[in-house]
Amino acid sequence: MPRAEAVPPEDPEGYARKVIYDRLAVRAQSRSDLAQALAKKLVPEEVASAMLDKFEAAGLIDDEEFARAWVQSRQRSKGLSSRVLAMELRQKGVDDEISKEVLGELDPADEIQAAHRLVQGKLRSMARFDNTTKTRRLTSMLARKGYSPAIAFDVVRQELGAEAAALDSL
Repeated sequence: MPRAEAVPPEDPEGYARKVIYDRLAVRAQSRSDLAQALAKKLVPEEVASAMLDKFEAAGLIDDEEFARAWVQSRQRSKGLSSRVLAMELRQKGVDDEISKEVLGELDPADEIQAAHRLVQGKLRSMARFDNTTKTRRLTSMLARKGYSPAIAFDVVRQELGAEAAALDSL
């Protein structure tokens, strides 16, 4: 049975403030995420908009800083490509211009290094497979992370070459 949505009390501004503070206490949020949370809690749209404006004016809601932190975190922890990161930011309601600006700050070499780290980590558990199977699985993994086929095959080829060189030196 679905949960009933919370009904704002007599003080919708205080309720909206509490919802925003509670969400921001957990992690940074985009303005769009907060607006959706307020809508779910049945906060009137004009009250929600006014409260979001106040929080934005106070610097507690900043989509550009949110996007920058999101991109750095997701690229570092998940090794995601800029294409996937752009899609995630769009889903979070971040303006496309802000996304382009933040993603433009990424170093393409860092993105390729992330792909190498992903492949190196996965290779450790793939010793029992032949190179064709490794290539297929590794390029598929990189594709799911948003890397282009050219980058995926290049990184996998380099890593499989490094693995073969390491084995030959034994």
